[in-house]
Amino acid sequence: MTTQLLEMRGIGKSFPGVHALRDVELRLNAGEVVALLGENGAGKSTLINILSGVFNHYDGDITLAGNPVVLHTPTDSQRLGISTIHQELNLVASMSIADNIWLGREQGKGGFVNRRKSLDSAKAVLARVGLDLEPTTPVSQLRVAEQQLVEVAKALSIDAKILIMDEPTSALADAEVQKLFDVIRSLT
Repeated sequence: MTTQLLEMRGIGKSFPGVHALRDVELRLNAGEVVALLGENGAGKSTLINILSGVFNHYDGDITLAGNPVVLHTPTDSQRLGISTIHQELNLVASMSIADNIWLGREQGKGGFVNRRKSLDSAKAVLARVGLDLEPTTPVSQLRVAEQQLVEVAKALSIDAKILIMDEPTSALADAEVQKLFDVIRSLT
């Protein structure tokens, strides 16, 4: 028996002069991979941005694990276990892998960062996505495919139950796409 994680009912979003979404329904179950397909302008990114908390005014209802939620900000979405990796990667090139993973959620307390904990926990989450890299490595030294996997590791670090990837393969070579798909399979 599958467990329903997410249900979106009657979702609508309008911009001045444009109805981007009308009465959209989406259901996601645990352990399932879902692809949104459609032409440019079909509303895929708009739906992703609603679920990610980027667009905070929308019509319809969203439930997570059967509980009604309202997503006003990306922080709301992350707090509820929804993590989004946008097509344009959101990493700071001059910072280390570990610092990117924990940016805004630094490991430690009392205003002090526990560097050892940051590095150890980054190493653990990198292992989950099959990256054997030193967490101290600057992101600028990584290939695009490795940066994509750092983004996945960052998403997993918030204990994401729903991972949204916006066109994750667009800048990857065939072998890198296969590696990403292998990681996605292992996460399900």
